[in-house]
Amino acid sequence: MARVRVTQISIGGTVPSETAPKETALRESAPVSGSSVGTAPGGRSSGSSSSISTASGETAAAGSAAAVAIEAVNRVLSLAKVNVVSTLRAANDPEVGGPIIDLTGEDSGLLIGRRGQTLQALQFVVNMISRKELGESVRVVLDVEHYRQRREESLRDMATKVASRVAQTGRSITLEPMSAADRRMVHVALADYQGVRTESGGLGDDRKVTIFPSSGTTA
Repeated sequence: MARVRVTQISIGGTVPSETAPKETALRESAPVSGSSVGTAPGGRSSGSSSSISTASGETAAAGSAAAVAIEAVNRVLSLAKVNVVSTLRAANDPEVGGPIIDLTGEDSGLLIGRRGQTLQALQFVVNMISRKELGESVRVVLDVEHYRQRREESLRDMATKVASRVAQTGRSITLEPMSAADRRMVHVALADYQGVRTESGGLGDDRKVTIFPSSGTTA
């Protein structure tokens, strides 16, 4: 039977440098003691005690959201019967506005899917569970073997090259269909790019980003 391996985490701490890029690791200001999360067979919580020392209610809330989120991840992974390790990268990433959880292991590739669609679906389920448990909105981001970082770098590079061509030729270019997350990356990457503008169009899974010259006739 496939097993789910779960690493212990310290709420508000960071993972070692070899598993978390320096630019994304977040070191919380509040001290933390004796906090760990695990799963027992069947995906149940192992019952590990959690003690969060903090002088800030906001930091405590972030720690609570991170604990709930990683427990939700472990429950889903247990049901999926995949051999994956979940590790808390950041309890409250300032850009995300919530926890970031890394997933690694021999079955991790199965969690990405075509254009990251499986990862997006898994993240959606985890967010739904977390919101129900906390009774409030929370944004949890899942990353598999730093797939999101690699994907963002690839999209940024592609978008910049296409934007350069659009600015030089004065002709618009429509990109391939993308997920909402990928389209957002393209829009953000070109937000300050001189000479072009971006728009999304289409329906459902066929929505695409079109890069237009910011002035003159488009084609």
